Amino acid sequence: MATVAKTRLGSRRRPEQTRDAILQAAIQEFARYGIAGARTDAIARAARVNKALLYYYFKDKQTLYGAAMDHAFRQLSTHMMAVLERDLPPGEKVRVYVGEYFDFIAHHPLNRDLVQREMMRAGHSSAHLQRIAKRYFQPLFKKLSEVIHAGTASGEFRPVDPVQFVPSMVALVVFYFTSAPLMKTVTGLDPLSPERIAARRVAVLDFVTAALFRNANGSPQGERR
Repeated sequence: MATVAKTRLGSRRRPEQTRDAILQAAIQEFARYGIAGARTDAIARAARVNKALLYYYFKDKQTLYGAAMDHAFRQLSTHMMAVLERDLPPGEKVRVYVGEYFDFIAHHPLNRDLVQREMMRAGHSSAHLQRIAKRYFQPLFKKLSEVIHAGTASGEFRPVDPVQFVPSMVALVVFYFTSAPLMKTVTGLDPLSPERIAARRVAVLDFVTAALFRNANGSPQGERR
């Protein structure tokens, strides 16, 4: 009986699998240590390839970091754009968007940490920020702004400036996870337990509703008359 030779992962004969293995290992390394602290030998070891093969697919660490960034932001952008393209009224669409965004951030800790590290270093120097902003953030912001303007025009939302409201909405979600170690010490509770994450999701949706939606009588949520 003929023997089937096993193709080693760390070779050029399985380019898609090998490249993906390197990329996934890189995402974990960059999420933990950032680009400055990450080591390509650790990435190669985790991907079960040698460094020469790593550099065959990605010419240097900066290129590999850029690919990791694109992977993380593309996942988020693709998921969230699909929500914005659903045929829903503005109010329901915003609620679904916020809930889906919260769930994505909660369930993708490596992406979350990778993105957070990049945002923290972006003000000092980032070779990737402009590309990422134009390719992933700008289309999402434009589409979400259109939804907010539509809800305002229909009277469902109170007048808000998307330039101010969208970053505030994002911060409601993101800051909770980035501040989790601090809040665990302050409150004595684990912010990342399933129960606390579920409670935070409800709180975020409640906060956005109170800030954006009008009452049945046309006044902003929470406004006393």
